[in-house]
Amino acid sequence: MAISYMTKEGYNKLLEEVNYLESEKRPAITRQIAEARDKGDLSENAEYDAAKEAQGILESKIAQLKTLISNVRLIDESRISTDSVQILNKVTIRNTKTNQEVVYTLVSESETDLKTGKIAINTPIGKGLMGRKVGEIVDIKVPSGILSFEIMNISL
Repeated sequence: MAISYMTKEGYNKLLEEVNYLESEKRPAITRQIAEARDKGDLSENAEYDAAKEAQGILESKIAQLKTLISNVRLIDESRISTDSVQILNKVTIRNTKTNQEVVYTLVSESETDLKTGKIAINTPIGKGLMGRKVGEIVDIKVPSGILSFEIMNISL
């Protein structure tokens, strides 16, 4: 698995999620399995099958998160520059066709949150902005075609 760069905040959220899944969700599913098993014949027990399937999905998610955590490299936020676009920068871009301005913060894939304007650096827009400077016009290929953006501001 590839190295994943993220903030201390994003890393702590991952640790909290694994802890919650292991300390609360796992025991709850174990109880569901035990209750379903107590009901008798397992060959025709839909509750047992559903609980076992949920357990498999949960264990897979826990393993996936632990693998991600083991490949995390924390970003030293004190070393981030605003000379050109890089991870953790807040970038104001203007759509050259519509004149609409949007502000995005570039983050790792696991920290993406569109509601708060956090987009992953591996998205088409994230990739297109990386390394660019204020004033540059960037043409970015997105699923709906090519969008042209002017980089208006880069901040932290």
